[in-house]
Amino acid sequence: MLLSLVLLLALLLNAWVLLALWFHRPHRVQLRYVPIALWLLLWITSVVCLWRGNYLQAVLWLAAGLTPVLLWWRGLLPTGQGDWADDVAYTTTGALDGDTLSLQRVREFRWLSCSEYEQVWSSREYQLSELQSVDMITSFWGLRPIAHVLVSFGFGDDRYLTFSVEIRRKRCEEFSVLGGFFKHFELNIVASDERDMVRVRTNCRDEDAYLYRTRISSEHGRELLLGYVAAANTLAVEPRFYHTLKANCTTIVYAFAKRTYPGLPLDYRLLLSGYLDEYVFARGGLQQGYSLAELRQRGCITERARAAGDAADFSRRIREGVPGCNGTASPTI
Repeated sequence: MLLSLVLLLALLLNAWVLLALWFHRPHRVQLRYVPIALWLLLWITSVVCLWRGNYLQAVLWLAAGLTPVLLWWRGLLPTGQGDWADDVAYTTTGALDGDTLSLQRVREFRWLSCSEYEQVWSSREYQLSELQSVDMITSFWGLRPIAHVLVSFGFGDDRYLTFSVEIRRKRCEEFSVLGGFFKHFELNIVASDERDMVRVRTNCRDEDAYLYRTRISSEHGRELLLGYVAAANTLAVEPRFYHTLKANCTTIVYAFAKRTYPGLPLDYRLLLSGYLDEYVFARGGLQQGYSLAELRQRGCITERARAAGDAADFSRRIREGVPGCNGTASPTI
């Protein structure tokens, strides 16, 4: 029984090391699989010794392989440097002067397809006193439990500023849930308008998006917005790794919101972001007088976004029929 437990732990340890080495394998073809091969040699030797009852030798062989791996892992730090994909090449930063929020490197791409686009990064100014609404947008690309979460701040006259916590991909690199556990991606925060941030998901990547008008008050919305800006400013000078569970598009926002609403509980739906609307609904954060099913049905903006295309009134058109957006909204909290 004890031997079986030890072998199980050895197998789990082997899987962790192999995945860590796989996601950080050397770029040079000649060296790409050398670290994995060396680790497997030491691990197999350790298991053989364990199976034969040579426990001390097994521990020594395992330590000989594990010690340099752990030292390497501990020294693996984010750099903020890389040949980044164009859409995450910069981090949006900002500064507050009285009521005026000045933002630098706001993304305004014009998307023709996932691979064809016009790159535009701009500087913008917003008056915090003009903030009127906070909307939550969830975008699905596969399994129902997983979604990408955007937060869009409305300043009147259909002006919306959307923030997204992103993985910072390198060119020709794709998202990997497993890679997010193994320091494979760095974290990035980007602000954009919805004709970029939303449309690229619905119109180019064929994702399904849902928009919800929250009950967050203007005062608390300003706190949430400034939380994004402060985090982005820090990230610009202190790079950080993305983590599939601990530092992603949902948990980062939860950390901001908890400063404003200290009683917000932890919940599995903060990890399974596809069910985040259930969590916010249960906390009374969405429009009242509707079931969650109704809010989802009326908040599905996929087809409206595809029909709107690159229209100047994109944000207004995707909100047609969304509870709270075109009529009396529920009292704020």
